[in-house]
Amino acid sequence: MNIKMPSRMQVSVKKFYFKEEIMNYLEELEKAMLWLAEKNDTIFLGQGIKYGGIAIAKTFEKIHDSKKMEMPVAENLQLGISTGLSLTGYTPVSIYPRWNFLLLAADQLVNHLDKLSIISDGAYKPKVIIRVAIGATEPINPQEQHLGDFSDAFGSILKTVNVVKLTKAEQILPAYKFAYEREDGISTILVEQHQF
Repeated sequence: MNIKMPSRMQVSVKKFYFKEEIMNYLEELEKAMLWLAEKNDTIFLGQGIKYGGIAIAKTFEKIHDSKKMEMPVAENLQLGISTGLSLTGYTPVSIYPRWNFLLLAADQLVNHLDKLSIISDGAYKPKVIIRVAIGATEPINPQEQHLGDFSDAFGSILKTVNVVKLTKAEQILPAYKFAYEREDGISTILVEQHQF
């Protein structure tokens, strides 16, 4: 069997394009976070958003610390706090670096945030923006415990929480704007697919 390997020129062009694509995605995420940070009622919650240590933290570097709530490793607690904040007039942006971490908040997501407007007959309509990423495989592959994509599974379970996959950079800012501006009491999980 003959396998034709690409020339060095082809490989380097492909890598350059890939890096350009990553930067556009990252830049759009930064724009979306800055746009949300301008709103008086938004607050960002998550691990590593103030002090770094996770790739997603890059998108919060230009946001003032007063808008960020650094959380301990307590994913269920984080989403419970986010739901409570939404009931007091805030629009929380709850950040989970991977779907595999958001799984630990499934109780709050499925049994509380998703059901509160239903069980209260519309008296309470929490709106939380949940930001989650599908694990990156480069530059280091974190293996199976951090690569999960549970978008379809949760999309079929949730009744008042939308799951939106952001596959292209141009989708990012409009999706975050829609999630923030909606007035129907629906929360949104925005699923990022990036390699930075």
